Amino acid sequence: MTPSYRLALIAAALVCIAAPARAADKVLSLTAHALSLDTPGKSRTATVLISFERWSTEEERKSLLDTIVEKDTDRLADLLRDLPKVGVIRTTRSLGWDIHYAHMETTASGGTRIVFATDRPMNFLEASNAGRSLDYDVMVSEIRLGPDGKGDGRLVPAARVTYDRETRAIEIEDFSNQPVRLTYVTRDKK
Repeated sequence: MTPSYRLALIAAALVCIAAPARAADKVLSLTAHALSLDTPGKSRTATVLISFERWSTEEERKSLLDTIVEKDTDRLADLLRDLPKVGVIRTTRSLGWDIHYAHMETTASGGTRIVFATDRPMNFLEASNAGRSLDYDVMVSEIRLGPDGKGDGRLVPAARVTYDRETRAIEIEDFSNQPVRLTYVTRDKK
């Protein structure tokens, strides 16, 4: 047995041993039906899989809020990218994209509200053209689940996040005509 073959076997064994541990680390996995009505007359659909390994800390949340409030939103995507991974979002036909911020809270009805954000994927052509879309460099979503683990939400794949000092509210501007609707959101069984 050659040393490189032995090394490959050891690496494969480690992957097999580590894989079940990673799956057990997920605190929440969701499946959703995504409906994009951005183009008039053409709707696109996809199944979206979202999994969270942990929730962002209060320190991470405060850091993001401070960046937004201080109107340094040009740094927001960079700050998100620098935060540790908290989960992954992907479609059934794509590779996953790391989520870097996620917050969950219980609603008055006994359900759950989940907000997550991350820097957004950009392809080479978009980045090299340096168009207006580069200002919309964050992906943001809000999902509401009922006590039964079912719900809906909105996903803004290309967002610009700002803070309005008069209303004291965070505003999310969508590069598209409207956000992607997340319907039939269900909590996956562990």
